[in-house]
Amino acid sequence: MGTLLSGIKAPNDIKNLADSQLPELCEEIREQIINTVADNGGHLASNLGVVELTVALHRVFTLPEDSIVWDVGHQSYAHKLLTGRAEEFSTLRCEGGLSGFPSREESDCDPFTTGHSSASISSALGLSVAKSLAGDPGHVIAVIGDGALTGGLAYEGLNNAGRLNRNLIVILNDNAMSISRNVGSMARYLSYVRAKPGYLNAKDSIEAALCRLPKIGEAMASGVRRVKNVIKKNIFNTTIFQDMGFNYYGPFDGHDLRTLISVLTMAREIDKPVLIHIRTYKGRGYKYAENDPSMYHGLSAFDREKGAGDAGAQGFSGAFGETMCALAVENDRLCAVTAAMETGTGLTSFKEKFRNRFFDVGIAEEHAVTFCAGLARGGMIPVFAVYSTFLQRAYDQLIHDGALQHLKIILAIDRAGIVGEDGQTHQGIFDAAFLHTVPGIHVYAPTYYDELSDNLSDCVEGDAHLYAVRYPRGKALFRPEGYKLSGKPFGVYGAVESHTAIVTYGRLFSFAYEAMLALAKTGVKCKLVKLNRIIPLDPGVVSALKDCKTVVFFEESIRTGGVAENLGSMLSEAGFAGRYVMRCIEEGFVKHAPMFRTLEHLGLDKDGMIRAVHEALQPRLRGISEKGMWT
Repeated sequence: MGTLLSGIKAPNDIKNLADSQLPELCEEIREQIINTVADNGGHLASNLGVVELTVALHRVFTLPEDSIVWDVGHQSYAHKLLTGRAEEFSTLRCEGGLSGFPSREESDCDPFTTGHSSASISSALGLSVAKSLAGDPGHVIAVIGDGALTGGLAYEGLNNAGRLNRNLIVILNDNAMSISRNVGSMARYLSYVRAKPGYLNAKDSIEAALCRLPKIGEAMASGVRRVKNVIKKNIFNTTIFQDMGFNYYGPFDGHDLRTLISVLTMAREIDKPVLIHIRTYKGRGYKYAENDPSMYHGLSAFDREKGAGDAGAQGFSGAFGETMCALAVENDRLCAVTAAMETGTGLTSFKEKFRNRFFDVGIAEEHAVTFCAGLARGGMIPVFAVYSTFLQRAYDQLIHDGALQHLKIILAIDRAGIVGEDGQTHQGIFDAAFLHTVPGIHVYAPTYYDELSDNLSDCVEGDAHLYAVRYPRGKALFRPEGYKLSGKPFGVYGAVESHTAIVTYGRLFSFAYEAMLALAKTGVKCKLVKLNRIIPLDPGVVSALKDCKTVVFFEESIRTGGVAENLGSMLSEAGFAGRYVMRCIEEGFVKHAPMFRTLEHLGLDKDGMIRAVHEALQPRLRGISEKGMWT
């Protein structure tokens, strides 16, 4: 750790440094971020791009009295380093260490635990209003990227903030990857002039003086304002923010500390909503990330000197992309839709080969589903590839614009289940539960790549209703020798006549099969029921289990509303009198740790399953009688 950074042990310690030391501090922060991400993985390019902005924010504002709300939050590493977490920074994204996102549990300087985009303006506005109502001091600053402005929630927040007309500072971090264009040197020059407090004071004084002139004063002031607005609209491409009620300033160089500090100091004194537009460059200070910021957005540990190498889609995401390309050759109605996750969902090849049938709608999952509804209504077959954690945003659209319309929309749900180091905000553990409430949907949970391909093909050929194929992050696991695709809603393996049953789906089948083999060696024979279609459950599953004395269901999802609860209800209605044990995720929010380490903690790995079956077979465990035991 650098000399200056090691001296920052608490929030606001940065104020003890001289202005001349700040550039050196920025370089030390960059070094610390690069080294830590190289060791632990994480979001690199976005964090390197906001170092100067973060330093300027902490120089001007006082935390936690003032509040900084980071949109998404994956760019908050420098913020963590400047708020008393520098000594722990080497534990970033490690089990028991710092989160890769803002976390209320870590620091009072993180007002929200965040991980999804486009929400910062709304939450910051609410926080600002609450401060005002409570008489608390302090400013609230929302930092939002240009990409996050593709999300509709951002505009809902902007619109409401302009109407409330109170002090709120929104920083638009435009990293040249999305919405902005070069507005020219004249516009930049006038932005600098307009941002000076002297200019603002002079403007107000002139308008006030004109208004005091008898008879003609107000008309003259009104005329000046109209001329000014016409000039601004022709020079600045900013009318959307101004029309929403914001004072707009920019664009400014987001790596110029002196300018940033001056502009933020000015914004602090304006009692109106302010939007400051800055231009930054992702990956700043690390050549590999500068040259390929998309690749260095989020990545695993890598060799700092050699770079990260090829980080293309692998595992299930890659298999999905290959299948989509194969299906698109056979069916010219097949379309692919993604919400700013082309690479992550494995659709890069599809985009290259079928460009007119590929649609990246930006960070707008609600729009994506309704857009798919329009495609489907027009005779296309849309496949929306989306991470499980982000599908949550589109629940209303799934019901109203998809299910209610009886349209064929296929959801390719990537990162279903535990995802690992990204932690609480990104775990894909809710979709299996909330999709249960969507009328008419069919949901599949493949364990292997060829099953994923088979499921997608069936969905494309199927009747007109909603479909979902959910699959985990990473690669396929253990596959039993001779395992073949059944094409059926479920399959039964092992000792099919046994009165002890294990039930599961998705990648947990690999662990369950290994557990079944290990149990058999100890004299415990089980049958293993693999659910291929988890919604709706086939009635045959109940028939296969109703005579069992012990059934243990393992599910990589929340318990409440999940597949295990649904099956338990069906068994109860069928008169099942044995013991039914559910091993699911009891706590809704699972913290960051390596993926397989988390599965181990949850008892959802092979050893955990073996223990659970042994416990379930104890006839009076914890003093509960054997008949009708449900846990």
